[in-house]
Amino acid sequence: MSAATTPPALHPADDLREVVAPPEAAGTRADRFLASALEGLSRSRVKALIEAGHAMRDGAALADPAESVRAGARYALRIPPAVPAAPQPQAIPLTILFEDADLIVLDKPAGLVVHPAPGNQQGTLVNAVLAHAAEDLTGIGGEARPGIVHRLDKDTSGVMVVAKTERAHTALSAAFASRDLDREYLALAWGLPATAAGEIEAPIGRHAMDRKRMAVVGKQGARAGKPALTRWRLERGFGTAASLLRCRLGTGRTHQIRVHLAHIGHPVVGDPVYLRRVPASARLLAEPVRDALLAFPRQALHAESLGFRHPVTGEHLSFKAPLPPDMARLLAMLDNPVSKGYSA
Repeated sequence: MSAATTPPALHPADDLREVVAPPEAAGTRADRFLASALEGLSRSRVKALIEAGHAMRDGAALADPAESVRAGARYALRIPPAVPAAPQPQAIPLTILFEDADLIVLDKPAGLVVHPAPGNQQGTLVNAVLAHAAEDLTGIGGEARPGIVHRLDKDTSGVMVVAKTERAHTALSAAFASRDLDREYLALAWGLPATAAGEIEAPIGRHAMDRKRMAVVGKQGARAGKPALTRWRLERGFGTAASLLRCRLGTGRTHQIRVHLAHIGHPVVGDPVYLRRVPASARLLAEPVRDALLAFPRQALHAESLGFRHPVTGEHLSFKAPLPPDMARLLAMLDNPVSKGYSA
């Protein structure tokens, strides 16, 4: 039996939501129907609530998320108050570009890890957002935590959006999954591409020997990679020594821009993982400039812009973050006519 005879007790702080199933919903899974009928809840969240005993059908407990919906039945879902998130709030300065009741758009600095992980539980973006907006977090997956819908590598800077509500988290996650947004990166890369623009379409998977690295791999077999597409355009060339490239993602694989640029022979300056040797083009630089680029302590990659539809209002929003000071200094050195930073 999927329904018990005794409905779960309702706590005064619970958010009780009810809906009567229309004829066209008959036969649909209960969790799928409720997720579509009750705004701001993902199917996985609804499923978890049903399994935890927080759902009713016609006053009786509903225990099976897969139960078929009955037309005309009244379904109720009670949502307990969000429990405190496991990560602890920390007062870490944030550069906020936009904020409302549903989301925060910020300019993430290089060196800031996005999410706590084993061995790195403090000093992350999540810790910072918890301190900044703890009272505004209405709960995602039952926890009062920010919703991370996309990530930037620790040492990549630039624009990020973070959800404050489950409704925003669900909608933004869907937008990133379908690539229904505009996102551009600036990468300072070694060498000068042969053309002014291009596409890199090459599958990405785990490196065969080093599981901490990604690599371009085959499309078939046991180590088949996932499809990956990066579009790039030359913003500026510094002789044939280095290039500032504007990159757009057609897919969202781990380390995608870094892997793809290294694959075509133009690794990102300072990349500690995919820049394996001193590039030949480094010899074209004046010594002070060459030393500065070779000593750059992180990948010179910046998420410059992000545009998307607001998950609640539908308004198109667009944000841009200026180059961080360390990357701007490299470009200034390359441009310096006194040092003759590069040769053709």
